[in-house]
Amino acid sequence: MPVISAKRMQDRHDSILGAAREAFAQRGFEGTSIADIARAAGVSDGLVYRYFQNKRDLLNAVLTEFYERTMVDLEAIAAREAPFEVRLHGIIHRHIEAFVLEADACRLFISEVRTAADYQGSAVQQLNRRYTSILVRIIESGIAKGVVRSDIDIRLVRDVIFGAIEHRTWAAVNGRPLDIDATAAGLVQLLRFGLMARPEGEA
Repeated sequence: MPVISAKRMQDRHDSILGAAREAFAQRGFEGTSIADIARAAGVSDGLVYRYFQNKRDLLNAVLTEFYERTMVDLEAIAAREAPFEVRLHGIIHRHIEAFVLEADACRLFISEVRTAADYQGSAVQQLNRRYTSILVRIIESGIAKGVVRSDIDIRLVRDVIFGAIEHRTWAAVNGRPLDIDATAAGLVQLLRFGLMARPEGEA
């Protein structure tokens, strides 16, 4: 039997993963079969199982790819030598952008994965925690520098930010337009000033 090169194996893996990504986006997790994915990738059903344990493993791999790619950008924003508000805006803007530009992955996570019985304790949940922890670190750095209240409930702020973004962008995930810049700026301003009217003359 001929030996398959590492590059050929990686190409097959990537082809199957790409086919799964598209199939899940078009048909949803439950509506997609391994046979659908194999056919789209141009391989046999059995070959799919050589690279992935099952359909759930494929879904997790699709979301892992999304998370890891997006976290590279978020970590770069968090590491900037920039004022707290600039980094906060950057994180919020990139998160909204992810929902809009990678709507299929976000739709899969919200509707197919987070509600699944096996989500708690899963690898995808751990990735989500790593993802949200980047925002938490930025808030902690703001507290350390004295620009954020020290008595703030960081987890509450995290939930407010991600919850607001998810709610506001769900329409975009389903195809309706959303102004990313305006949404990010508006959320940052709301966090900065709250609901109370600003004193006259305050910028």
